[in-house]
Amino acid sequence: MELNYKESGDYLIPDIQMDAQPEVQIGKYGMLRKTFLKNHRKGTYSGLLLTNGLTTHLTEVDSTAREQVALTVKQMAKTEGVTEQLKATDQLAWVRKMNGIRARAEEAILAELVYS
Repeated sequence: MELNYKESGDYLIPDIQMDAQPEVQIGKYGMLRKTFLKNHRKGTYSGLLLTNGLTTHLTEVDSTAREQVALTVKQMAKTEGVTEQLKATDQLAWVRKMNGIRARAEEAILAELVYS
């Protein structure tokens, strides 16, 4: 492999360019994962960045986390008896319970997937 160099002052700097990263929309969980890696797992973050695997990793974490949260919310709502009938009769109670379920599900998924 032959490297080209460019002169910058008294130094020769390798003229290296990274492969183009695809423009992908990364969601909430992917961005949280990126921030976590950047602040707490600098080696992993740098390795993924240098091998062009960061975007793939973040989109995978984001989609997996979304699926897990949706599945967990559905299971917890069924277990706790939060039904469409409750929604029809007492909307505020339904919203209150669903918000609590979603918060607990997100907390568990964040601990397992994003902050590990």
